[in-house]
Amino acid sequence: MTDRVDINRLLGEMRSIKSQTQVFQRPQAVNGDLGLNRGLTNLQADPANKVPSFGDLMTKAINNVNDVQQKSSAMAEAYEKGVAGVDITDVMIASQKASVSFQAMVQVRNKLVEAYKDVMSMPI
Repeated sequence: MTDRVDINRLLGEMRSIKSQTQVFQRPQAVNGDLGLNRGLTNLQADPANKVPSFGDLMTKAINNVNDVQQKSSAMAEAYEKGVAGVDITDVMIASQKASVSFQAMVQVRNKLVEAYKDVMSMPI
């Protein structure tokens, strides 16, 4: 039985993605100071700490979804050919993982398109 869903690994991946996206959140206020009158010197990136761009994160996410779908297709094809060691339950789990990951990606895309439309419809 290969490619079983490991909940700890899945949670680890989710936490990793969350930590990567938290880079884009606004800095927290310190002692009630919103920092509106200060310059942007505190927001400058540290050259030693490379932060991935939004495009890089999206590309990585899309590639991960593609990999999951390709593995699912390969498992289904192997099961259809009768390859030993490929169980129907593994095939169905892989298929559901691919389906859920694709649906999540579509929802993210829909939210991005909606946000883009909202920004474009704002008056100048």
